[in-house]
Amino acid sequence: MRVVIAGGHGQIALELERLLSARGDSPVGLVRNPAHADDLRAAGAESVVCDLESIAADELAGHLKNADAVVFAAGAGPGSGTDRKDTVDRAAAVLLADAAVLAGVRRYLLVSSMGVGRPLAAGSDESWAAYMAAKTAAEEAVRGYDLDWTVLRPGGLTNDAPTGRVRLETPSTMRGTISRADVAAVLVSLLDAPATAGLTLELIAGDDPIPDAVVATRS
Repeated sequence: MRVVIAGGHGQIALELERLLSARGDSPVGLVRNPAHADDLRAAGAESVVCDLESIAADELAGHLKNADAVVFAAGAGPGSGTDRKDTVDRAAAVLLADAAVLAGVRRYLLVSSMGVGRPLAAGSDESWAAYMAAKTAAEEAVRGYDLDWTVLRPGGLTNDAPTGRVRLETPSTMRGTISRADVAAVLVSLLDAPATAGLTLELIAGDDPIPDAVVATRS
């Protein structure tokens, strides 16, 4: 399986690349900084240098040629301004959907955030509000495409060791944290589960083995 990952140098993306490569798939990471190529190569991934804030959809589509799926795991990151929350977390996700349509790639996984669809907590700062607005808009836009999309909303991200056990549900009131490694493992399982297309799923640490948790979302 050839999987193109936007935000290919992020922590979740690098772990996803390692997992895919280890089982014989062909991950491709889209990165802005050519200096990140060595890190992707070490993870078993091919790197493609492109700036998702400036590249045109047709050019990006060329990088998706022969892909079986795309994963949007990019983000402006902490410390970025409110403008980049929009240009990366929203606009780049929409751009990837445009390019997927042009390239004929139907499977699209969008890494979003728990909290989308809920009222902002009292006292939320401007940056967090902009981030949640961008993620909300990205979800709404991607759902409008004729793609086999799945939206994954992880809880608070940690660098804990993976457990392989999670709680994965359609949107609810649950809250919690999840390791980045387990998020990556869930993405692999979702890539193997085309019947999860059209679902929005929330993810935190839990007791269910990942394959079982993914199967349960389809029942």
